[in-house]
Formats: sequence, structure tokens, C-alpha cells
Amino acid sequence: MMDELSPVELLKDDSEAKSPPLPATPPETITALVHYYRGEIGRMAGWRDRIDRTSNWAITVVAALLSVSLSTPASHHGVLLFAMLLVSLLLFIEARRYRFFDVYRARVRRMERGYFAQILCPQAPFKVNWATPIAESLRRPAFLMTYRAAVSRRLRRNYCWMYLILLLAWALKISSPVLQADGSETRHVRSFTDVAANASLGPVSGWVVIGLVALFYAAMAYAALYKEPGAGELAHGEVHV
Repeated sequence: MMDELSPVELLKDDSEAKSPPLPATPPETITALVHYYRGEIGRMAGWRDRIDRTSNWAITVVAALLSVSLSTPASHHGVLLFAMLLVSLLLFIEARRYRFFDVYRARVRRMERGYFAQILCPQAPFKVNWATPIAESLRRPAFLMTYRAAVSRRLRRNYCWMYLILLLAWALKISSPVLQADGSETRHVRSFTDVAANASLGPVSGWVVIGLVALFYAAMAYAALYKEPGAGELAHGEVHV
């Protein structure tokens, strides 16, 4: 009489029996590779669409709040400061999405560089282990760049121009003639003291506000110029986001 199998052994045998068969011939391997490539292209395009949506939101925020702030002298310059905070929030969201996009983009680029490029125009030496990094990424998915590097890259691509426009608008706002509280004629800014007075936020001194804005933009400039060693997939060609 056969020995009875334990529940663990039964589950193991059942999982082994139902495991999908691996490609046994080169045509089957090519077919699986093509379908996988299309799947990775779809995931990469999906995350790229999410990145573009965040950029579009940021552009909309900048345009809307610029219109509100510069439409009348009575509007407060704090609207532009609030716009800077909103754009920063969208930048951090986009950096997180960009890290996911970079994972799938790297897989696609390895397949294109290691396999499809060799089909179209073979070049020596041909690396037979080009698929190993993709397999390791599938077994243990991991981000290929730090959050800091993602913020820096998106800041250089798009957000630096939005911050520059907001800074110029804010400087114009606090240095332009302001409307008197009693509705009298406007007075012109004649010194930095007047600029600091216009830059005040309630009980917060204008000099403090100007200092905080200067520190914020200094940090953004450092983040935009900061580059981590090793460009990863960006080292292969110049077409990237």
C-alpha cells in the first residue's frame, strides 16, 4: 500500500503539475519575448502618461494663479507663494511616478539594445547575457534611482521654468505700485525697504519672507544642478525624459 502524502507534499506536487511550460523551441521563445516586450511598452506608456498629467496640472496651476495674482493690484502676492507650494507638491508626486517609469523604461531599453538592435544590424561583440538584468528585475523589482535623483531630473526637465516664471511674477508683484487701503492713488516703490514692506505676510516681516524665498530657490537650484554618479539608461543615447 502506498504511503499517504502530507498536505505540504500534496500542495507542492499540485503546484509543480500546474506550473506553465517554458518555451521549448526558438520560435516559442521569440513569441513569448515579443508579447512580453509589448506588455512592458504598455506599462512604460502608462506611467509616462501619469508623468505628463502631473506636468499638465502644474502648468495649469501656474497659469491660473498667475492670472489671479496679476489681474489686479489689489490681489495679494501670497497667491504666488501658494503657487510655489502647489508646484512643489506636484513635483514630488511626479518624481515618485518617474521612479516607476524608469524601471519599465530600463527593461524596454535593454531589450531593444541587446536583442532588437542586433536583429536589425548585428554588431560585435554580442552580449549573450543581455537578458540577465531583466530577469533579476522581474524576480526582485527595485528602483534604479533615488527619490532625490528623480526630483532633480524632473526639475531640470520641466519644473525649473515654472519656478522661474513664478519668481519673476512674485518679484514684479512686490516691486510694482500697490493700491492704498483707502483707495487713494498708488505709490511707487523707491527703495528695498518698500519692497520688503510689500513682501510682508501679516505679522511676518517682509525681510523674513524674502529670505525664505531666497533659501527655497537656492535649494531648488542645488537640486536641479545635482547629479548622481552613473547615468544608468540615460548613458545610452540622448533621447530620454
